[in-house]
Amino acid sequence: MQKYVLSKMKIILGKDRKIDKILTSKTFGFPIMILFLGIIFWLTIVGSNYPSQLLFSCFAWFQEKLFLFANWIHCPAWLSDMLISGVYQTLTWIVSVMLPPMAIFFPLFTFLEDLGYLPRIAFNMDGFFKKCCCTGKQMITMCMGFGCNAAGVVGCRIINSPREKLIAILTNNFVPCNGRFPLLISIATIFIAGTMQGFGASIVSTIAVIFVILLGIFLTLLVSKILSKTILKGMPSSFALELPPYRKPQFGRIIVSSFLDRTLFVLGRAIAVAAPAGLIIWLFASISIGGASLLSIIANFLNPFAKLMGFDGYILAAFIFGIPANEIVLPIILMCYLGKNSLVNLEDTFSIGEILVQNGWTMLTAINVMIFTCLHFPCTTTLLTIKKETGSWKWTFLAFLIPTVCRCFGLHDYYFVL
Repeated sequence: MQKYVLSKMKIILGKDRKIDKILTSKTFGFPIMILFLGIIFWLTIVGSNYPSQLLFSCFAWFQEKLFLFANWIHCPAWLSDMLISGVYQTLTWIVSVMLPPMAIFFPLFTFLEDLGYLPRIAFNMDGFFKKCCCTGKQMITMCMGFGCNAAGVVGCRIINSPREKLIAILTNNFVPCNGRFPLLISIATIFIAGTMQGFGASIVSTIAVIFVILLGIFLTLLVSKILSKTILKGMPSSFALELPPYRKPQFGRIIVSSFLDRTLFVLGRAIAVAAPAGLIIWLFASISIGGASLLSIIANFLNPFAKLMGFDGYILAAFIFGIPANEIVLPIILMCYLGKNSLVNLEDTFSIGEILVQNGWTMLTAINVMIFTCLHFPCTTTLLTIKKETGSWKWTFLAFLIPTVCRCFGLHDYYFVL
């Protein structure tokens, strides 16, 4: 019996080594890693469309009933509009856009984790992070950040070195989360995929998003190197990574743990900031001074600064007011262009493209907005998580400042402006 068990283990270890020769090789390791990430992103993007539209429809139906109820109890129009079009609509928008992608991405990510592939990703990237005086485990936290940067920040707990953990926290926002995917995909579909439709358009859009992701990974390495040589000096800690054997994933545990520990955790924090955000957005869009809304006044004030980054003041204002959740940036942009006082939901990509083009968008504008989507301050949920994990407002402010400075003063800005 013992000989049989030993023989079985040798066979399993032999198979694992053969697989690792491919997955961790210098020739095939990185292409396979990018392929896996591309498949996960594509499944997340395509698969989340249908449940998102279903949630939108359900929430829209209930919103109509809320207006009828408000009229029945003779609620003042301004109050019902503020609570329903402002707070409720913003809250349900975030849930509709945020929940389905996370409910797809996190189980897929947990599947790779349970399978034993994530340590191989860390192994492949360890050499690059060591050159930046960091650890390969940071790549795992970056992968978690693709689902949600707040979850990625929490995932930095796996890093033992306090210095390397802090670097991973400060740079996690460089990888775009699921909340930024809808804007990236919409812009890529409208301005890069062009006239393509169906499956081809989704593939081209996914490739464009992957290029943005690769830019984020490159800047993560660059900024990690700078931090390691300046305010967080130090050498990389010893990193003895043991590659665990491949194992059969436990699908029940994957679904439960990914939904409870990650999806609901992140969604709960997002909802907590969504309600006041909806109220603030509605107030700024509804209150007028001299015939112009406060939102328009702020956008016009920001316009000179926005022009330096290759777009207009309404876009920059949308990113600022969208700090509670990245999901509402595009709706705020459309709301500003259409002169509405509540978030706008347009299901037709062609209609969105027409509105953007009519308001001066070009291919150059689209590229700059995609880059700014990748390189801007973290959302409120992520910032609150950083504060909790670091216990310091200083590091939280620095996490806010670093990507913003990279975007505002990066060399690529001057190239696009020229």
